[in-house]
Amino acid sequence: MATGYCVKCKEKGVELSGAEVTQTAKGGYMAKGKHEACGTTVCAMMSKETAEKAVADGAKKAY
Repeated sequence: MATGYCVKCKEKGVELSGAEVTQTAKGGYMAKGKHEACGTTVCAMMSKETAEKAVADGAKKAY
C-alpha cells in the first residue's frame, strides 16, 4: 500500500487509508488518502512503478 509523510503530526511512513492514486497534470503520480491517527489528508508523490505497485496492493486507480 502507499505510504507518505503527515505534515500535521510529523510522522514518516504513514500508511494511507482509502488511498487513491491519480496522475498529475505533468504526468507524475500521486497517492492521496487519510492518516488514521490524526485524520489529516496525506499526499505522496511517486514514480510510475510505485504507483502501479500501490494499485496492485489495493489502492484505488483514478487515472
